[in-house]
Amino acid sequence: MGKKVAVVLCVAAAAAAATGAAILVRRQMKRSGKWAKAMAILKDFENKCGTPIVKLRQVADAMTVEMHAGLASEGGSKLKMIISYVDNLPTGDEQGLFYALDLGGTNFRVLRVQLGGKKKGVVSQEFEEVSIPPHLMIGSSEALFDFIAAALAKFVATEGEGSHPYPGRQRELGFTFSFPVRQTSISSGTLIKWTKGFSIEDVVGEDVVGELTKAMEKIGLHMRVTALVNDTIGTLAGGRYYNPDVIAAVILGTGTNAAYVERAQAIPKWHGPLPKSGEMVINMEWGNFRSSHLPLTEHDEALDAESLNPGEQIFEKIISGMYLGEIVRRVLLKMAEEASFFGDNVPPKLRVPFILRTPHMSAMHHDTSSDLKVVSNKLRDILEIPNTTLKMRKVVVELCDIVATRGARLSAAGIVGILKKLGRDSAREGAEQQKSVVALDGGLFEHYAEFSSSMKSTLKELIGEEIAQNILIEHSNDGSGIGAALLAASHSQYREAEEP
Repeated sequence: MGKKVAVVLCVAAAAAAATGAAILVRRQMKRSGKWAKAMAILKDFENKCGTPIVKLRQVADAMTVEMHAGLASEGGSKLKMIISYVDNLPTGDEQGLFYALDLGGTNFRVLRVQLGGKKKGVVSQEFEEVSIPPHLMIGSSEALFDFIAAALAKFVATEGEGSHPYPGRQRELGFTFSFPVRQTSISSGTLIKWTKGFSIEDVVGEDVVGELTKAMEKIGLHMRVTALVNDTIGTLAGGRYYNPDVIAAVILGTGTNAAYVERAQAIPKWHGPLPKSGEMVINMEWGNFRSSHLPLTEHDEALDAESLNPGEQIFEKIISGMYLGEIVRRVLLKMAEEASFFGDNVPPKLRVPFILRTPHMSAMHHDTSSDLKVVSNKLRDILEIPNTTLKMRKVVVELCDIVATRGARLSAAGIVGILKKLGRDSAREGAEQQKSVVALDGGLFEHYAEFSSSMKSTLKELIGEEIAQNILIEHSNDGSGIGAALLAASHSQYREAEEP
């Protein structure tokens, strides 16, 4: 009897073990099926983000074509190709005391720069940052500009010994105004619309320099705005001050833009007298570039459709810091929903738009630890995903790489488009190859090393080793501050008096 029971028990145990093993196999098969599905989503996304060299050349050509169209007529292209009225970039000869006002968000900066000419360069610089009280961002034009003028006057009052304007001369100011403006001269422009949380209706359509001047006159501050610029043109000015070979500037930060030096005769829509220099700086507003050659995915299309400006700034939405982390989040969400990438439940935080910012993405992409600890911490702290395997974390890094690489390579193609427009992308028979320097600024370029190195290597790939020796990328810092002061100097009302 005892033997029979033992046999029955053994058989039952074996059956249970077999059932358990089958369940385990089924789970593993289910899991591996889901993993395969997640990998298929990643692979499909990678293919659609592809930037082979042939496609990049098509993008560069399309950029050049759009540049021509935008210079030919207003509204002739997705690229606005705005005439900046900056026809004198700094040379390094500028001397004297100049101010800058940088208004581009909830804070503004006032700067004082002492220039000492070719031998001394920037002798000294001081600045102060001021927060704008929230009620002034939605109040009246008068209240906002009175507040700015008062802060400027307070800063001017701190001029030390040896940092005063030359006797009998008015103080001069470069005004960086990072909102959409219709420029009417080097020192005037009407506000098209407010962005970044400002909403002061009575300034729209008005000359912002006129508003600031009125406020300064009211308190007896004798200062003249000699240049109204944006941060990209400031970056170009800052680059040119230190290096005469600078021909263009690109901002790669939260947003993106480019400006470059064009021959005045190559601007059909320019109807004024040709500037003495024969040159004119063009603000491209290249974030609005779009072409059928751009590698767009379903995630880019959904991001655009849900944005505040659908159909606009398409180039910006695939290359700039505002959006890269968000694209990564959208792909991870699809993997979580359709392939249970993070387990049976979709992490709720993964559904929150823009929760994953580009600095988080950069930190994960640059994680060199053997167990990808940084990736693990970011997923836990930001998306509240506590348990991830090394295999999963490697996939997250791969996804960051796909998104960053596409953005970096397209940025390089945009730069090649500018070089092509200027005829500097190839060697000329018998001509000595000139140096072409592109000044770059912005947090994405400065802090996302994988992005900037990919951009530089793609540039070399596109133009070839020989030409690449004469194309340089240089970091030009603080265009919106120092750059604006330098433009105030190069467009000074006293400049001609100083020229021999």
